[in-house]
Amino acid sequence: MARLIKTEKEVEGRYTEQWVVVEEDVLEQWPAGPGDTVGRPAQRQDGLQRARGEAQYTADIQLPGMLHAAVLRSPFARARVRELDTRMAAKAPGVRAVLGPDIDPLTDEPPYQGAPIAAVAADTLEQARAALRLLEVEWEQLEPLLDPDEAVRRGQLLEDASREERGDVERGFAEADVIVEAEYRTQTVLHNSMETHQAVCQWEGRDHLTVYISTQFIWGVRESVAGHFDLPEDNVRVVCRFMGGGFGSKNGPDDHTYIAAELARKTGRPVKCALTRREENLAAGNRNATIQRLRVGARSDGTLTALDGEFVNSTGWSGWLASTGGPMRMLYACENVRTVEYAAKLNTPPMKAFRAPGFVEGTFGLECLMDELAAKLDLDPLELRRRNHSDHDAMDERPFSSKKLLECYRRAEPHWAKREQVRAGSDGTWKRGVGLASQVWYGGGGPPSYAWVRVGADARVTVVTAMQDIGTGSATAMAQIAAEELGIPIDDVEVSLGDSARGPYASISAGSSTIPSMGPAVRSAAADAARQILEIAAQRYDREERVLSLENGQIVSADGGAWPLEEITALLESGQILGKGSRGPNPTGMRVLTFGVQVAEVAVDVETGEVRVERIAAIHDVGRVINPLGASSQVEGGIIQGLGHTLSEERLLDPSTGTILTQTLDAYKLPTIADVPEIVTDLIDVPDAHLTNLGSKGLGEPPIVPTAAAIANAIRDATGADVRSLPISRDEMLRALREARERRRERVGASAT
Repeated sequence: MARLIKTEKEVEGRYTEQWVVVEEDVLEQWPAGPGDTVGRPAQRQDGLQRARGEAQYTADIQLPGMLHAAVLRSPFARARVRELDTRMAAKAPGVRAVLGPDIDPLTDEPPYQGAPIAAVAADTLEQARAALRLLEVEWEQLEPLLDPDEAVRRGQLLEDASREERGDVERGFAEADVIVEAEYRTQTVLHNSMETHQAVCQWEGRDHLTVYISTQFIWGVRESVAGHFDLPEDNVRVVCRFMGGGFGSKNGPDDHTYIAAELARKTGRPVKCALTRREENLAAGNRNATIQRLRVGARSDGTLTALDGEFVNSTGWSGWLASTGGPMRMLYACENVRTVEYAAKLNTPPMKAFRAPGFVEGTFGLECLMDELAAKLDLDPLELRRRNHSDHDAMDERPFSSKKLLECYRRAEPHWAKREQVRAGSDGTWKRGVGLASQVWYGGGGPPSYAWVRVGADARVTVVTAMQDIGTGSATAMAQIAAEELGIPIDDVEVSLGDSARGPYASISAGSSTIPSMGPAVRSAAADAARQILEIAAQRYDREERVLSLENGQIVSADGGAWPLEEITALLESGQILGKGSRGPNPTGMRVLTFGVQVAEVAVDVETGEVRVERIAAIHDVGRVINPLGASSQVEGGIIQGLGHTLSEERLLDPSTGTILTQTLDAYKLPTIADVPEIVTDLIDVPDAHLTNLGSKGLGEPPIVPTAAAIANAIRDATGADVRSLPISRDEMLRALREARERRRERVGASAT
């Protein structure tokens, strides 16, 4: 019997209440530890397709009669189009249609560089780009607002300031034996996905639209596009079978999709609109810069008495307030905490979600502050964190569904204990040190998500769901889950995904939510199919259903009998067994979070400011691990991305005009394989006993959260320099070293007097 209940769902730290229909016969979790398939390394099922170039990405879509779009984007941070003449462009060779600012999302008052003004569709991309150059524009350049603190003073915010407080913060500081105050800054960084943002749109008649798109949320694009064109959602089909990265930047359709659809409707032909690499650096979103003014108070034994933070996010012209203050409120057991967060609305490109938005930045500030506190207290940084471990959610007293952070700390001890050995490796101008940082993030996912499992006469299984695999190996994990439940080899399972017209609703691939949202639905569907198989087998072999089970591709009886699965499924001939499953609710009254710690080893050349990260050990608690091989890959990818954020990546603006200076990968410094250190992955792999039929949480984002702080703290350990600004370029490192030398001279002078 089905029940309708309300549950809480979280994505990227934003909570919604969700109605969900659940079945009464909830599955028990599998025992902890590896099963026959789940919990064991599995190579990606689509790995060879990707490696051989057989996988069809949106960039590969070629439809008969397809046109190509090019977009005129504002060269100014703030401007007004006084006049736009499209006549010459419309007459150019190959041009089939031109759109002007009267068509949404095009605008004649661009509020940031890269905002779309006009668009052209032509037979070839070269013709479309040539036609853009024939557009005659009379601009009025306006004064941009670029300073986030000034935006806060003017009240130019994207949304109201977020203010959170518990306890009595001023009393907490009055009770403190030690107070540390510091300002931390993080920079704007870009996603730079390998596959640029793009879509191909094709109309069938006037009211049916197919969208091929590189996206992290098929169903979200379907809903947004249907709303934009005032269509029933069932009239919009969205397809994304393979995708070359998104990292949060591809959660919605964006202007290129609407432009392609408008041009397709105007011309009656399919249209592709793909961002160039330069456009990716202008208009595809970013992790916003932050200014963090933080204070911490503690007793002499390390017990925190107060935490206070003002967080100014340089959000840009649109986006949302990513919770930079979240780690300060959530990570430690402190009774008195106050945070205020601002989303400054600036004439800069819009912020978008970017792999743990807000928490990467906020963890850098908080965890560096904790190490500065530990130094002032002369207390071991790992011990300081242990003494302030929280056993429940300090924000609203809810218990955690599971938390193994103390076990993460225990497993970090051997890496942390190498400090003296690492420091002893210092040589000449090269100084070495070790640092650590804790991690908290979401990752519980939630409903609704649905899956079907189809079993044919040949006993092969197909998992059908309209989810997307954004390159993380989610499809392989789904195959493992189905294979485990059905007792068959993973090679006998195929996963069909990526098409809203050929599968049931699936959740967004963001907020570390894919496995915890989709996996339970797939297991439920596989269990439904298994139940039907055993019901048929009980009739065929004259056994009671309760004595039968599926194991190793066989139907096994408790009395000793065993029959190949194909022997039963062959009876179906052209028939099929169809199992259906859905994702159930999250645990009532509990907080579902992930936790972890990273330990970094660095070397710093104190003469040149060069920083080398030599080793990072990552210990994370994410519940049950479905595919250890894929999980390790996620950890490595997150850390490598974190290296770029820490040491080299930064979108640079001209401070007077707002012009973006880093528009190419020559100027925007991504890490290369030469920058990658040794990475050690250690996953706790204990199911969350309260979370779904799997007990799995997400792992996409936790690995990037503590990386910058761990590296900065290792630099302090090596050199005594407090690094408070990202990226840690050579200039920034040398500045921090100069300040450290000046502080030492002041201390020597004070002691002498």
